[in-house]
Amino acid sequence: MKVLLTVAATMTAALAAIPAHAGPVMDEIVSSDKVICLVNPNSPGFSVADSEGVFHGFNTDFCRMAAAAILGDAEKADMRGVGFSDALKTLVAGGGHMASRSITQTGTRDADPGLSFVVTTFYDGQGFMVPTSLGVNSARELGGATICAEDGSTTLMNIADWFTDQDIEYRLENIADKTARLEAFFSGKCDVYASDITALFSDRLLSNAPLDYKILPEVISAEPLTLVTRPDKTFETVLFWAFQVMLNADHFGINSTNIDEVVATLPDQPKAIYRLFADDSATVDMARNLGIPEDWAYQVIKQVGSYSEVFDRNLGRKTVFGVELNDTSNALTRDGGQMFAYPIR
Repeated sequence: MKVLLTVAATMTAALAAIPAHAGPVMDEIVSSDKVICLVNPNSPGFSVADSEGVFHGFNTDFCRMAAAAILGDAEKADMRGVGFSDALKTLVAGGGHMASRSITQTGTRDADPGLSFVVTTFYDGQGFMVPTSLGVNSARELGGATICAEDGSTTLMNIADWFTDQDIEYRLENIADKTARLEAFFSGKCDVYASDITALFSDRLLSNAPLDYKILPEVISAEPLTLVTRPDKTFETVLFWAFQVMLNADHFGINSTNIDEVVATLPDQPKAIYRLFADDSATVDMARNLGIPEDWAYQVIKQVGSYSEVFDRNLGRKTVFGVELNDTSNALTRDGGQMFAYPIR
């Protein structure tokens, strides 16, 4: 019996040491040395290209998170601006590894065998923007209005559901291209522009006179905006837990500016922090099974930051959006939000 137990223990240890077989998407990423990530081509605060064509913004930082975790270098995120109606098709066709561009996770989308919805990075809801000159203060005053909305999005269904429930008549301008859609609204072809609340605040900045437009108080839907990938269990696991590292960092007050000090004093840190960054930590065990660099958790925080750091950098009080994270559903649960940091152990 003693011999059998010893053999069993040896086999268990050996199996535990064998890394999980990487899926086809992870194989592509490693062989090409880049993460191809689809983003919105022009969404201030979320994804905007600079003069050199490099994208910056809240959503783009999760592309960088993926590259930091898998390849050890956030700059190996190859971000490509793709319109919403083409983003999911492009993924399914193999034109990208992931999308981080405010895509709502819905039942029918999640059931598509060509897509995997991995983790929600932003909790949002749909609303309406109108010219202040229209003189309305509530969506319930929009009877007979013409609404500009995005072709192929959940926006159309939400509009139909809400206006039907309110017994309000409306007309719809269904425009796929964002530039054309905003031009139609800003030129007066549409009375109302419908989109997620955060997108409305962002898109209003694309007007020559942002103060000429107001966002109505009604929020008519729940929009969990989620990272989407081509199916690959290993890739999905890396993304999910890299995001959890960012949330755990917030829980313990760790960010890109103090991570080195934290790592230098690990013996004095709480056990949960030790499990995140030590050489014999849980994240190292995960790395060996996933086939990623052993210091992946450190690289995510050092190169990209904690979740609140990403939020504040792109959407926070010191930006033109002036949003306080703890006033939104995207705060940690302990602060009244919906973001819950999964334990890494």
